[in-house]
Amino acid sequence: MTRAEKQTFVDGFRAKVEEAPVLYLTDFSGLDVKSMTLLRQQLKDSGAEYLVVTNRLVKRAVADLDIPDISEALLGPTGVVLGYEGVVEPAKVVSDFAKQHDDRPLFKLGILDNKLVSAVEIQRLAKLPPRSQLLAELAGALEAPMAALASALEGKVQEVVGLLDALREQKEGQGTEPSDAAVDSPKAEAELPDAEAESAEAEAESAEAESAEAESPEAEAESADTEK
Repeated sequence: MTRAEKQTFVDGFRAKVEEAPVLYLTDFSGLDVKSMTLLRQQLKDSGAEYLVVTNRLVKRAVADLDIPDISEALLGPTGVVLGYEGVVEPAKVVSDFAKQHDDRPLFKLGILDNKLVSAVEIQRLAKLPPRSQLLAELAGALEAPMAALASALEGKVQEVVGLLDALREQKEGQGTEPSDAAVDSPKAEAELPDAEAESAEAEAESAEAESAEAESPEAEAESADTEK
């Protein structure tokens, strides 16, 4: 491998480690080329990748990354599992594959959530149900409570609709009754001619009084004596 090829590997491996949420280091010694090819394909189907690496180059690639120290596991043949779509699935693939191939490959350690996990802990992860099964079980567990909640909400909605209908009917009933102003209006109109008649009579009396004063001779005589 030339210097340029080594640098290309280092840069590419560093990018893969930063992208993958989980990393498992394994010892693949004892596996032939055919078995390795089959393992790679099974891991690819689970959303993971399997790389046979040089320990020295891996140390260079991860030296500047903010991850736990894995140098103690970089001894002997090393194959790296990079999981991109799940944590359980790649661990289960390797574990099941090893059962059929003389316990190869072996887990060394891993990095999950930026924390070291031992080979024993990885094996425990491999025994968990796959993500799809866990989601299905979770959906089944939530189905009954969600159905009950939906039914309760539907009942409340119907209750509110009933109350709104009753309120609307009550307001419409109040709107058809005649108001006090409407009832009193004919009476007021009936009293209006009497008021106009009284006003006309008062004006006539005032005019008659003024005319009588103007025509009285005694009033004129008294007015002349007063001037003399």
